Amino acid sequence: MLYRSVGWVTYVEAPQVLQAALAGSTTVVVARRAAVLVGLARVISDGATICYLQDVLVHPEAQRAGIGRRLVEAALRPYGSVRQKVLLTDDEPGQRAFYESLGYSETRDFGPGTLRAFVKFDQ
Repeated sequence: MLYRSVGWVTYVEAPQVLQAALAGSTTVVVARRAAVLVGLARVISDGATICYLQDVLVHPEAQRAGIGRRLVEAALRPYGSVRQKVLLTDDEPGQRAFYESLGYSETRDFGPGTLRAFVKFDQ
């Protein structure tokens, strides 16, 4: 399974939750090699003011080939007029470099007092 290949085992442990998340997403795009799923990205959005880029993943054997970039571009294409595009991701250097290459910035890069992000995880 794609989620397991990138170490996202929480999703794998609750397949019904993953199925509901995918079904409730505004946009889901996938990448396949032959019939094998190698990538997925999804967006949750109101279509007017905000969209959340959620779950961008590419199988490790298919990474560094431009698949992630194409997935993100395709997933966000319907939201070109939406000003606020948000994502939450791991604190891993490769993640930062990837998302910066797509035009994203960390909130702390906007300077003190200009932007703040909050998150709450319920167990």
